[in-house]
Amino acid sequence: MLARFQGSKKRPPCSDTLGMKLIEVEQDAMRIRMEFDVSPSFANPTGAVQGGFISAMLDEAMSTCVIIASNVTMTAPTLEMKTSFLTRLMPGKAWVDARIVRLGKSAAFMEAECFDPDGRMVAKASATALPMPFKRLAK
Repeated sequence: MLARFQGSKKRPPCSDTLGMKLIEVEQDAMRIRMEFDVSPSFANPTGAVQGGFISAMLDEAMSTCVIIASNVTMTAPTLEMKTSFLTRLMPGKAWVDARIVRLGKSAAFMEAECFDPDGRMVAKASATALPMPFKRLAK
């Protein structure tokens, strides 16, 4: 599954914008790890990464976790998400560990944690999503 995602020619533009790279998959355990190359253009006036971009990285990882757990048969649009910011993240490398707490027919419950290059947790999120059949929407 890892090779399938890494070699995909159909990456969403948002994944490229975030500098996302899937680096670990535990499909049976419903866990993944993503690495992000966080652009300096994501910085706020203090030089730290603006929280909305961190939330987007967490959301990207949790949603991708559902896609992988379902063997690319389901997607899971986020219904709600709570993010707690613990410390600042500077532009550069970061990674996110995401896991599915429970995947049901009508709801998916997920968690994710974002880390800086030194392994310090900078943010944590939980989310609820709506599992549905995977299909690309027409433009």
